[in-house]
Amino acid sequence: MANIKTAYGTNGQAITCTLASLTNSSVRAGTAIDNTSNLYQDALVQIKVKTGGSGASAQGVVNIYAYATADGGTTYPEANGGSDGGVTLVVPTNLRLIGTLNAVANSITYSSEPMSVALAFGGVLPSNWGIVIENKTGTTLDSTESNHLKVYQGVYQTVA
Repeated sequence: MANIKTAYGTNGQAITCTLASLTNSSVRAGTAIDNTSNLYQDALVQIKVKTGGSGASAQGVVNIYAYATADGGTTYPEANGGSDGGVTLVVPTNLRLIGTLNAVANSITYSSEPMSVALAFGGVLPSNWGIVIENKTGTTLDSTESNHLKVYQGVYQTVA
């Protein structure tokens, strides 16, 4: 009798999403991830941000959203082209919130817990998906891109 077990893809797979000097109230989309080859059932996303040197709000947060498409990567919500770039969110946004990272002090690095992308889409990871980061910290994020981390790890089932 075979046992089905959870397995994990390569950890720390980079998500291209430039966060260096992202100003307060600005939003940045990451480049879409194509899942048509790996066929992961879920993707766990983790981010790390460093706040700027002054102006952080005691209620500061970084919102992490997921976006996806069901048309092979042609159409994404919020006029997002599926590439690394600025996005203007409609209010309320059509994106799926997958996590909020409290970031309440100046010049501090904050790391999120792993966040499920599939959970945002009813338990199914879309064929093409990505993340959007909204800076609501009260300050501009640190200007050094290497002080910010955006990664994912795929999750799938295996027979043992």
